[in-house]
Amino acid sequence: MTTHVVTGAFGYTGKYIAERLLAAGVEVRTLTNSPHRANSFGDRVDTHKFHFSQPDRLAASLEGAEVLYNTYWVRFNHRLFTHAEAVKNTLTLFDAAKRAGVRRIVHVSITNPSEDSPLEYFSGKAVLEQALRESGISYAILRPTVIFGKEDILINNIAWTLRRFPVFGVFGDGNYRLQPIHVEDFAGLAVAQADGTENVTIDAIGPETFSYRELVKTIGEILGCTRPVVSVPKWFGYGAGWVIGKWTGDVTITRDEIEGLMADLLYTTSPPAGETRLTEWTKEHADTLGRRYASEVARRVDRKREYGVL
Repeated sequence: MTTHVVTGAFGYTGKYIAERLLAAGVEVRTLTNSPHRANSFGDRVDTHKFHFSQPDRLAASLEGAEVLYNTYWVRFNHRLFTHAEAVKNTLTLFDAAKRAGVRRIVHVSITNPSEDSPLEYFSGKAVLEQALRESGISYAILRPTVIFGKEDILINNIAWTLRRFPVFGVFGDGNYRLQPIHVEDFAGLAVAQADGTENVTIDAIGPETFSYRELVKTIGEILGCTRPVVSVPKWFGYGAGWVIGKWTGDVTITRDEIEGLMADLLYTTSPPAGETRLTEWTKEHADTLGRRYASEVARRVDRKREYGVL
């Protein structure tokens, strides 16, 4: 039986990739920092911890695998994790995959990465893309903007904010754009790249393009929580996010994320790679979307609770 390795199969995107592989009769192994996290797979997924500090052990955990799906990354710098550490660890993972004889890597990146970017998220992703191109391993690089689904953070927390506050602030004019792709569509795209031999880079975007202001207004209208959407300076928006973060024990938004949004880095002119429309999905989940806050930090700290918001 063919073996594929999925990083973070008990997390968000990794879970959906693993589900598709299992349904196709593929043997799934996962590398994770949360081997004891509750999940729906039971004993169907062979679980191994990441061993970034022990490259030989990491390579051994990849032995016999045909394909590696790499979803490993961090959203922001924190006392528990940093972008620099994530880049270093991913480079170690690529090297381990090569040593283990992995045939192909399907790697999750981001739209518009650049090594010259002042934003660590985008520059780090660019460094990893270049390293993968130079590795000699067959690869497919997937570049999503926003991935939405029931375990999503951004869309859920926009809805959460709309449900609880009388006004919603957007940074600047709010006309910077996003092209959300559904997590099932993204997982399908990832799995479809496994059998390929050609090196490809794909903008993994959905069928709808919104300005950030339009996105907020659309979600509010569907939920029946229409709110005035007002322009605020970056410093004010960051400050409001900081206050909410202190209240929820999370990092709600970072300065780099604000800069990335406003620089239109979550937009591309590529054709859609997914079919699920965020507007239709939001209508289907209007009763539950945003009822609870989704915390990035809580997921990183609590390594036993299953992912899930809706």
